[in-house]
Amino acid sequence: MDVLLDTCGTYLLLFHLFVLKAAAQCSKHPGGENIVFTRETLLLNDFPEGSEVTFQCASGYTIDSGSGVSKCISGHWSALDLRCKKKDCGLPQPQPHMRFNTSEGTLFGNHLKVTCDEGYQIRGSSFKQCLFSGWFGTSRCEVVTCQKPAVVAHGRSLWDSQDGPRYGENIHYVCNEGYTLVGNSSIRCGKGGDYDSGPPECKVSFVAGTTGDGNTTNTTSAQGGTTAAPSPPSHPCASSTVQPSISLSSLRTSTSRLWDVPTISATSQGYETTTTSGTVPPGRQDGAVDSSVDMGHVPVVISVISVTLVAIILMFFLHKFLKRRKGSYDTREDLKPELLQFQNL
Repeated sequence: MDVLLDTCGTYLLLFHLFVLKAAAQCSKHPGGENIVFTRETLLLNDFPEGSEVTFQCASGYTIDSGSGVSKCISGHWSALDLRCKKKDCGLPQPQPHMRFNTSEGTLFGNHLKVTCDEGYQIRGSSFKQCLFSGWFGTSRCEVVTCQKPAVVAHGRSLWDSQDGPRYGENIHYVCNEGYTLVGNSSIRCGKGGDYDSGPPECKVSFVAGTTGDGNTTNTTSAQGGTTAAPSPPSHPCASSTVQPSISLSSLRTSTSRLWDVPTISATSQGYETTTTSGTVPPGRQDGAVDSSVDMGHVPVVISVISVTLVAIILMFFLHKFLKRRKGSYDTREDLKPELLQFQNL
């Protein structure tokens, strides 16, 4: 009987100890907002009375206040005093010709827009995001380049690099000898990779001068201006030397006689030459001559006079030839004395 009582007492004691131990052990800690267990706490399976667990801020967050330690007391966890806040990535590291739009903010999870200065373009991502390790996204600003200068006929550009011009650089053009540049002599590489204007043109141009015979050559304007009128060519019958001044009275007399047409009439004694006045040109009456004389028509007048003289000479010889042929038949007048002699016999 005594043995049975001792055995029952032992079991009761063990059961009591077991119940007390189970009541003192804590369950898994529920944690908190934006906090996680440390590596050491993650390896624990049981949380007996008096045990401690540690916490840390989640990725992208930093400690604002508190220690991050909680203790199991009488089967309950002590209050957790750890407070975490979002990580602030701050401004990205500055880069040449790059700007950032941080209107959304620089905290964990926020985005910012990357822009470049005028004449530069983005290579890479145009956005960056704030992550636990910092700003994510690689980008850079490169200068804008234009195509190589266009080839210009009868001219060339002074650009001698193998690379295309960069933003803001000017390309100058020159024309070959004998050609005139029409348009802008220089073009500029713009911010969009295009030139501010098209390339110029080289058009042929003639410089006024004299030829070997003393005549003035034409002058061609590449800008489409009026060309100078050429001087009339010298007539072969005219004098090679032109007097700088001419008397107005002598010019009036010679001009009035130019319109007189000579005629020839045959008479029994010879030839009689008369002069019949021709029609006076419009605007000229009584032999009057306009004070403004175009010297370019003088060779033409001289040519008319020469042709008229040649025609008169030809008509003279033709008339004489025809007259000789008319009286050339044989009348036997030269044999009349001999015939009379025979009649006397």
